Amino acid sequence: MVWLALALQPRGRDVIERGQEAFRAKDWPAAETRFQEAVRQFPANADAHKWLGMTYAAEQKLAMAEEPFRRACELAPKDAAACYYHARTLFHLGRFEESLRAYDRVRPKDGRALLGVALVLEALDRFKQAESLFRQAIAAGEQQARGDYERFRRRRAAPVLDAPDFQFEPAQLPVIVRNGAEGKKHLVETMIAGVAVFDYDNDGWPDIFVANGAAIPSLRKPDASFHNALLRNNHDGSFTNVTTKAGLTGEGYAMGVAAADYDNDGNVDLFVAGVRRQTLYRNRGDGTFEDVTARAGLKEDRYWSVAAAWLDYDNDGRLDLFVVRYVDWDPEREPYCGAQAYRQYCHPGLYAAQPNALYRNLGNGRLSDVSAGSGIALWKGKGMGVAVGDYDKDGWMDVFVANDTEPNFLFRNQGNGRFQEVALAAGVAYNENAAAISSMGAEFRDLDNDGFEDLFVTALTNETFPLFRNTGKAQFIDITVPSGIARASLPWTGWSSAAIDLNNDGWKDLVTANGHVMDNAELSSGRQSRQPSQVYFNRQGRFAAARLPGEAFHRGLAFGDLDRDGRLDFVITRLNQPAVVLYNRNQAGNWISFHLRGSRSNRDGIGALIHIETELGSQYNRAVTSNGYACSSAVPVHFGLGTATKVRVAEIQWPSGIRQKLENLEAGRVHPVVEP
Repeated sequence: MVWLALALQPRGRDVIERGQEAFRAKDWPAAETRFQEAVRQFPANADAHKWLGMTYAAEQKLAMAEEPFRRACELAPKDAAACYYHARTLFHLGRFEESLRAYDRVRPKDGRALLGVALVLEALDRFKQAESLFRQAIAAGEQQARGDYERFRRRRAAPVLDAPDFQFEPAQLPVIVRNGAEGKKHLVETMIAGVAVFDYDNDGWPDIFVANGAAIPSLRKPDASFHNALLRNNHDGSFTNVTTKAGLTGEGYAMGVAAADYDNDGNVDLFVAGVRRQTLYRNRGDGTFEDVTARAGLKEDRYWSVAAAWLDYDNDGRLDLFVVRYVDWDPEREPYCGAQAYRQYCHPGLYAAQPNALYRNLGNGRLSDVSAGSGIALWKGKGMGVAVGDYDKDGWMDVFVANDTEPNFLFRNQGNGRFQEVALAAGVAYNENAAAISSMGAEFRDLDNDGFEDLFVTALTNETFPLFRNTGKAQFIDITVPSGIARASLPWTGWSSAAIDLNNDGWKDLVTANGHVMDNAELSSGRQSRQPSQVYFNRQGRFAAARLPGEAFHRGLAFGDLDRDGRLDFVITRLNQPAVVLYNRNQAGNWISFHLRGSRSNRDGIGALIHIETELGSQYNRAVTSNGYACSSAVPVHFGLGTATKVRVAEIQWPSGIRQKLENLEAGRVHPVVEP
């Protein structure tokens, strides 16, 4: 009977051919099944491994494609295609040194291999060698090389502006952000921690909350040293940890935070996003919080939520909640990634995308899940940052979601309770190379003072931090290269971010919290793991970059005037180190802020757009609390005024539709404004 079994066993070529038929028909599940079967039955067949890798690559499952491409190259070292695919995949995974070594095995080196080496050399800052390889690839007839070479030259020729002298005074906070890492490289470990700047006790001084619940779900019991932290501002530059007294210790693996007064009672509440847990803490107004998650209808133990934003999407005067979700993750099924000699965190391509969620505020302390009816749940992504703005100025708040290795989402609010996903049509789904990058933090702010909100996105090393300019025609254009941001951001991995006027000159600057995803990036990419955060000073649409002192695994970044001196400060979290405040000590111009109180609109006027006119020109800013990656920042709407001493006119467009005009406002103070 043995001979019969052998006779009935399909030959390797037949299985591969059936897989190729499915591949040509773009029936990826069928192709996967066929090639996986071929690999199991004929593990020494290089073609089976190569075609399996090609199928994964076609589905953008690059992390899964790496191993079969590697195996195919090992089995058939003379197969230039298999070795090229392996090297290219390593490049797209950010493993640059490994990619360079893999390209050494591509024999002979045709035009596409020469181009691949050029791209790796650029990623490693070896620009002279890269330029030579680009030219060789063009001479070899590689058609794509001309376009890539032109983009390389544009990046190299981008303006490099000298940053002004700057000064920030660091002060460590009494909380260490612990990710619970024990060497098993659980994906969640590299993703924390968000931070909020808000005034929880209404004393006029911004306080700080750090999301820091970091016991790995289902693997260990909660540890008191991993609790979240509420830090009360002592009015003298120091902070006191009042977490236990406030009732905010919590449990689980916390990720991000969104602060806002969701019940319009005058006290700022906290929503904490986390792994298989999301928690709503209601501020009682006496210095303590209560967990109202279940009562509010928000209890959830299935999804990994990373970030959130409070917004009034239906303009009914009550703040609704948008929750950003990442991937389907199970610590018991964490794959092994990296090399035999060392383990690394896995690429998000190995995990399934998840839908985001929208909860409508019913006005009685409860929120209702309207994700399906609003159209939000139709779209699955790998969400990280969330930014809220009105990009088309129709009076309805829109939502941008920064997706990791997937196209970004721009949910256009149609004003009827439904959203339309328009990122591709609007020009913000991909970067200028039509690639889905590792988008992380997001800022929806008017950076060129033209009245239209632009988009700034942080991303992974070698992807640059895209800047999309709003044209005013419901579309954006990518100006990352001419703005000077591309060249300055290329070596770094950015997480949270802020668009704020640091020197009060009337132009919003950018701040990014940088740190590699990998805690051992030097082993595979040639990039450093611990990185400096950055400031991009806005020179009327072009940016002069400067590195902030101190290298770390920076993650969260939120802002506020923590010492009330009229200059915006910011807080940065660092993995397994104390969080730090950077007090703004820069020479700065005049300033003005607006503390809004809604009547028909939500109490804090979240979503209100303020337009000011001074002798130096116009500016626009919006009252929102979500910023960057998994963070939340203080509500008062701040403007730098430069040398102007008065605001001639301030016009406020409230979420209710009411327009309010104020005249001749003095600089150097916070103006309380009540909606008429």
